[in-house]
Amino acid sequence: MSISKPRLLVTCVLLLGSLSLRADTLVISETLPAPEANQAAAVDDRFVYAIDSKIIAKYDRRTGQRLALSTGEASHLNSGAWWEGRLYCAHSNFPQKPEQSEVRVLDPESMLLTVFKNLGEGHGSLTWVVREGESWWCTFAHYGADNGLTTLVKYDANWKEEATWTYPPEVIARLGKMSISGGVWQNGALLTLGHDAREIYRLRLPVKGSVLELVDIVPAPFPGQGLAIERGTSRLVGIDRKARKVIIAEWRP
Repeated sequence: MSISKPRLLVTCVLLLGSLSLRADTLVISETLPAPEANQAAAVDDRFVYAIDSKIIAKYDRRTGQRLALSTGEASHLNSGAWWEGRLYCAHSNFPQKPEQSEVRVLDPESMLLTVFKNLGEGHGSLTWVVREGESWWCTFAHYGADNGLTTLVKYDANWKEEATWTYPPEVIARLGKMSISGGVWQNGALLTLGHDAREIYRLRLPVKGSVLELVDIVPAPFPGQGLAIERGTSRLVGIDRKARKVIIAEWRP
């Protein structure tokens, strides 16, 4: 098994002409086959971590060889994000009711997956979590006719809830019956993915109100699911769940 390095140009489409935004392009730099690439993926300089609902697989980035599988129970993992050398993953009991959500953490050395924070019931099913600055940011998904209730929640460093926002109607309208599956903060913007569309929704916090603002839609090289930033770089990491492969893409002007 080996990593391939195709090149695909995907250009950003600006929606709000009054905003001073660069027309970025996403270029696929690497792909890696991984049967576990079903929910999300994360990458550092040596390894690729493919996230499935119940398990995380660690691959050698150079050779594509699977090196280890996570230990520790899980039922529905979602996106993973790096913070202080460990991988923090959204976890829920989806599709069970009432929704229960947790943040699970993976030690990349031991591959032990444990509960970091139990968020209990509340906003919905946790699909992604990232640490940005001194805050934790989480999206709790809803589906079907209720997917407009999908909520971004900001917590302080001690997990005290500080603010909530819903996603803009023009984004919800593009999700069908599904919801927001992945998200990261990058260069002051919130980049989010849906469940199966090849597009990134670039958002910002509103000056007033509780609805996120859509800045633009960027055609994406990965069809929805989890989204991460490569540890130590600005490259984006996604998956193609049908092809079961991890995709790494970089921004180009």
